[in-house]
Amino acid sequence: MQKVLVYDFGSQYTQLIARRVRELSVYSEIVPPGFPAEEARGAIGIILSGGPHSVYQPSAPLPPKEIFGLGIPILGICYGLQAIAHLLGGKVIPAGEREYGQAELEVLADDPIFKGLARKMRVWMSHGDRVLELPSGFRPIARTENSPLAAISDPNKRIWGVQFHPEVRHTPFGSEIIRNFLYEIAKAKGDWSLEDFISSETERIRQTVGDQGVVLGLSGGVDSSVLAYLLERAIGTRFYPVFVDTGLLRAGEAERVQRIFGSWPNFKLVDASEIFLSRLKGVTDPEEKRRIIGQTFIEVFSDSVKGLPVGFLAQGTLYPDVIESRPVTGPSATIKSHHNVGGLPERLPFKLLEPFRFLFKDEVRKIGRIIGVPDEVITRHPFPGPGLAVRVIGEINPQNLDTLRKADLIVEEEIRAAGLYEELWQAFAVLLPVRSVGVMGDERTYEQVVAIRCVLSEDGMTADWARLPHDLLERVGTRIVNEVKGVNRVVYDITSKPPGTIEWE
Repeated sequence: MQKVLVYDFGSQYTQLIARRVRELSVYSEIVPPGFPAEEARGAIGIILSGGPHSVYQPSAPLPPKEIFGLGIPILGICYGLQAIAHLLGGKVIPAGEREYGQAELEVLADDPIFKGLARKMRVWMSHGDRVLELPSGFRPIARTENSPLAAISDPNKRIWGVQFHPEVRHTPFGSEIIRNFLYEIAKAKGDWSLEDFISSETERIRQTVGDQGVVLGLSGGVDSSVLAYLLERAIGTRFYPVFVDTGLLRAGEAERVQRIFGSWPNFKLVDASEIFLSRLKGVTDPEEKRRIIGQTFIEVFSDSVKGLPVGFLAQGTLYPDVIESRPVTGPSATIKSHHNVGGLPERLPFKLLEPFRFLFKDEVRKIGRIIGVPDEVITRHPFPGPGLAVRVIGEINPQNLDTLRKADLIVEEEIRAAGLYEELWQAFAVLLPVRSVGVMGDERTYEQVVAIRCVLSEDGMTADWARLPHDLLERVGTRIVNEVKGVNRVVYDITSKPPGTIEWE
């Protein structure tokens, strides 16, 4: 199988580059900045990601210069273009004016990277440096008003660079540019598919596990449910799905999981709500919540599988989980601890099995459809591993959880009734640790505030707040205030990611 390597220099878009390549039926892997050129020889193409650094800084991450002599086609994106110029004898300087947002690109020369595209197109810029002088042999092939060297190439060296970001949806013809790099320049065959992934990963699980058992923390969400179906397919009765009711779940979640998975031979439901809530009593720090939930989760798991032939713990960890929790592939900033279990203790009694750790949510959904996971699971919105603990801002207690569940259910019911549920990436309620004055029935009230969060996204790496119809927002707000005791105010979150995260904690 052909492979494209994506060198990660810390951009939050690095995962998007890898995803765009896979969408075009070419397998991609993300590697750290110093990944040796010798180990890159088997790739059909190399893409250098963007990043937050300046290439001329002493500590700036850079690829090994030897990759430029391999004869493998290379595409540099933003910082990646600047790294090419810097390492090959050009000059990069701070831009007089930072270029961020939409810009009009004018193609200056016939080049395979722009094959089939218009001479003018909109692109997305995000950079504070610019290339002043090109290395020998390179030519400018596109420009914008603020970037005379917005795209460059040296076909003899098989190196291309673009100052803009073709991987983001804000560049309308970005996928075509990446396609041209893959198929016109790197001569890709397009031999990667999710069907192939299912086949190869099923076999890899069997070989990795051997005759041991695998236990999975079945949350009922998309990731763990699809993984459950894959594991059952791979190892059958040696798979042990354990559903832990943490007391932090959405309304009706436990009943739904029991209905879908209750007939499986080794399915086990563990009601651990009391121990989770007792340990979270008085805790308000979000990272401490995650740590406690993670530690308790593993303890409950350990007790649940005692005496079983289990050697592996499976998790539905995805790419965004990896990039936001522990930057193993590049210098990206850690944003929060692990989404799935809140941080794994060092004394974990199982080996870790993460078949989806290099997949995106939409890829997992597609896998689910291929292997027969019910639609009601596949279309379910993402739900954080720590559950409602990170949607009750502040202290966790049964009363706050009950209030939030009722408000959250109203949000889901109204979003579904409006036919918008599957269009949204997530839609949920957040209970805030503040009270506000209100008037209800001619009486003064001083009660809690609920925030509504609805976002559009493709993979969770970036997200935009959803412009919901005002009458829908009115219905949601009116119902919450009327039906949820103790709430007298509803607000709508209009923060995108970045700068915010999707979850509030």
